[in-house]
Amino acid sequence: MKYMLLIYSAATPEAADGCEYEDWVAYDKALKESGVLVSGHALKDLTTATTVRVGPGGDRTVTDGPFAETREVLGGYDVIDVPDLDVALDWAARCPGSRGGGSVVVRPVAEFEI
Repeated sequence: MKYMLLIYSAATPEAADGCEYEDWVAYDKALKESGVLVSGHALKDLTTATTVRVGPGGDRTVTDGPFAETREVLGGYDVIDVPDLDVALDWAARCPGSRGGGSVVVRPVAEFEI
């Protein structure tokens, strides 16, 4: 079953201690070598984000950059293919993003027949 690991980091670099670049390299390597990685990407800084909202009349509102104060920022994701939720939770716990004030949200991927 496929699961998406949504990796949230602390909003400030000072709060994200305990997570080094080498930890990410080792984690990514372990995902790839185990054969569970389907896809994944890190996201650029939150200040590069653009938010789009469409109102009831179809009017589009575009907002540049962060739109709210937050304690955690979505920093990237991995999609993994593992036997069950317990294995997905094990990978989430191994993720460096789960430390230093961050978290990893685990969600099953919905697959639809088209």
